[in-house]
Amino acid sequence: MTGRLRNMTATYLLKGENILLLYRQGGRVVNEVWTGSAGGHFEQCELNDAKACVLRELNEELGLCESDIRNLSLRYVALRRAKGEIRQNYYFFADLREDAKEDLTSNEGVLRWFPLDEIGGLPMPYTARYVMERYRAVY
Repeated sequence: MTGRLRNMTATYLLKGENILLLYRQGGRVVNEVWTGSAGGHFEQCELNDAKACVLRELNEELGLCESDIRNLSLRYVALRRAKGEIRQNYYFFADLREDAKEDLTSNEGVLRWFPLDEIGGLPMPYTARYVMERYRAVY
């Protein structure tokens, strides 16, 4: 293990009982699995501000700004050692506002709304699967 850290965020957008997931394609770290609707690596200036990273990623990947969502909340932080590095993931959840567009597109892969009770069998990264199982059990 090199001791390198990889800090990342993921945002899960909700609309009623549905959750927006991204089938990530072409990613360096995460590829061909379902993940949060937007997320990515911290920029140098964001290392102490996970919320700033999440808001930037929402805008870059989905074209959403903070006024398009409500109840943005950091729910989980996961640490995992993988491929010689320590991965620290900040998992945020937010509600898409009723007046925001819901036919979103992403330059990172394919977006799809799922009923929360239908996501259990989808291929997901290890910590994302655990987070989603926990979220469904608690909320």
